[in-house]
Amino acid sequence: MRSVDPAGSAAYRAATLGWFTAPQMLPAMNTHPASSAALQPPLIRLHRVAKYHDLPSGRCTALRDLTLQIGSAECVAVVGKSGSGKTTLINMLTGIDSPSTGEVHIAGNAIHTMSQEALARWRGRHVGVVFQFFQLLPTLTILENVMLPMDFCGLFTHEQRRQRARELLERVGVADQAAKFPSELSGGQQQRAAIARAMANDPPLIVADEPTGNLDSQTALEVMQFLTTLARSGKTVIAVTHERELSRFFTRTVTLADGAVQSDVQL
Repeated sequence: MRSVDPAGSAAYRAATLGWFTAPQMLPAMNTHPASSAALQPPLIRLHRVAKYHDLPSGRCTALRDLTLQIGSAECVAVVGKSGSGKTTLINMLTGIDSPSTGEVHIAGNAIHTMSQEALARWRGRHVGVVFQFFQLLPTLTILENVMLPMDFCGLFTHEQRRQRARELLERVGVADQAAKFPSELSGGQQQRAAIARAMANDPPLIVADEPTGNLDSQTALEVMQFLTTLARSGKTVIAVTHERELSRFFTRTVTLADGAVQSDVQL
């Protein structure tokens, strides 16, 4: 039986626009650390999660009997070799994929039991995603890209969405680029805009798939500093990364091997 990570990133990226469908209002943006986070139940709980694919050549196992808990305001690095299960784990956390067996609970929601329609509503409210290659829509301005999740969810009035998008771009330092198209921005500026978009609906969970993989070293440090700031404000940040020099930004490192947790280290 072979261990692979067959999910890849294509389905993950393709789902960017498919999950913003929850028409509900959000509270104001949280800018203060959650002092009682240590007393709260885990934001994320995976219990004996397995994911396998039955192919003509045999069964390919992407995750095997994986149990993991992650609390609020943690900044967690997920590391491991290619095929170790990182992408499949991310897909489980974002509800893009479902386990073959086991349970996935996030923010009190048993997402492994949800229908696709319910998952779409849940994702729109609870998860923000940052991609390695930004995934900004090229025909929209930067401001419009950040407004897009709010548009899909039907959140706020049009002017409130515009104002919130401006505030988020200000927070990440690219407000002066709001009227430009993605192709007019540097890689670092696009990634900052992508982080603003991930924050549009004020989700408790930010998932980043190689967020610094396409950036120069200085810009990578700036992006990681901002993600760390989000964790300090109470968000849970989970990032897949291969860059060991960024370990100082994380509070915890989970290493996967052959679809299982090889080590789980508090930093």
